[in-house]
Amino acid sequence: MGKVGGFLELEAVAANKRPVAERLGDWQEFETLPNEATLAEQGARCIDCGIPFCNTGCPLGNLIPDWNDGVYRGDWRAAWESLEATNNFPEITGRICPAPCEAACVVAIDDDAVTIKNLERAVADRAAEEGWLAPQPASRPTGKTVAIVGSGPAGLAAAQQLARVGHAVTVFERDDRVGGLLTHGIPDFKLDKTLVERREAQLRAEGVSFRVGVEVGREISVATLQSDFDALLIATGARNPRDLVVPGRELGGIHFAMDYLTAQNRANAAHSRVPGRYCAKERRVVVVGGGDTGSDCVGTARRQGAESVINLEIVPEPPAERDASTPWPHWPLLLRTSSSHEEGCERLFAMSTERFVGAAGQVERLCCVGVEPDPGGGFRRIAGSEHEIEADLVLLALGFGHDSEAGWLGELGVALDGRGNVAVDAATMATNIPGVFAAGDRQRGQSLVVWAIADGRRAAAGIDAHLMGETT
Repeated sequence: MGKVGGFLELEAVAANKRPVAERLGDWQEFETLPNEATLAEQGARCIDCGIPFCNTGCPLGNLIPDWNDGVYRGDWRAAWESLEATNNFPEITGRICPAPCEAACVVAIDDDAVTIKNLERAVADRAAEEGWLAPQPASRPTGKTVAIVGSGPAGLAAAQQLARVGHAVTVFERDDRVGGLLTHGIPDFKLDKTLVERREAQLRAEGVSFRVGVEVGREISVATLQSDFDALLIATGARNPRDLVVPGRELGGIHFAMDYLTAQNRANAAHSRVPGRYCAKERRVVVVGGGDTGSDCVGTARRQGAESVINLEIVPEPPAERDASTPWPHWPLLLRTSSSHEEGCERLFAMSTERFVGAAGQVERLCCVGVEPDPGGGFRRIAGSEHEIEADLVLLALGFGHDSEAGWLGELGVALDGRGNVAVDAATMATNIPGVFAAGDRQRGQSLVVWAIADGRRAAAGIDAHLMGETT
């Protein structure tokens, strides 16, 4: 796999980032790939390591050495066939996945990992350019019907797998567009929405039906789903934002991060202006909470023309190098600086917001205190560390729980685990109700897109076996 000794001769080359001043002027993707010759060299750095830990680091079990080798040898079609075998949407994961495969790369023990994520994106983009993304409809129908509730990555991956073996699949989506958080939550500068639209068109050509603007429990009943379909997949995600319940929370100018991001995405899609209450132009913005969602808020605020952006995190600043507590091949706890942070942001760690203060119903500042981990759990205040931060717009990016679908899920009778997730059999993704399955964040809890795709594929196999007695 790759060039013998290639990792000793060749250095890792990251993707190219557009200049900050340039990318802040639009909503286009901020990153571009190296040229084909450089990509071939990056594939050459993949070694015949015997046990490719990248495979197990990836929730999808992607055949990473195979398509790295294909790029190295210039056999892009073979690389695509290896990539497509395990991943329904590599052009998406190649852009927004944090790449746990690279953390598990054997080369990463002593050197920079193979640039797996960039190679994945390059192969997927090449497949689109060459026309290899042609629909793959089933040769004959099975006569079985499947309803999927939710059109995020778990629902879409399951829909594609099931349609390709001949089942009649209908996807129900309560929003007006397909894609879940891929469409409504992730900013355009990280994921061009034409990629989602292209996959939607492919799925439609493969026989998948989409019913958007349909909320289960309102426009269609649980009883109808159970009577009209042979199997049901719950893939509704985890979109209920965690709140910060402190004095002053009711003040204007304090919003959930996903409401803020969705408003901008909708404005971009409609080629219109974002609603004023969600616009950061000339405002002092504070994003409470780190992670990808907080970072996305930072990048969005900077593109809207914020006067300043501060990002607060309650956890201590992570180490710059891999710590002994997360040894290879585990995902390392590191200080990660996103492209959005690079665009202009002050990051404050070990900080907790205790109350909001404002005038005339609008937030004006946050009252914060420094914290440190409490050996008994959680965090404790550091005496004498109280201070205030001025803010006109506060965005809460504190993670997500489960949505308000508990009503219809309760009517369905599915069992929940101790965290409120839909409980499933890990091998088949089947719930306690015969013919009902669950996948993605609604079953796992808030997680990665790559995990959602993996769960959707596993659920599709479970549904196929349930309907047909066996599955390929």
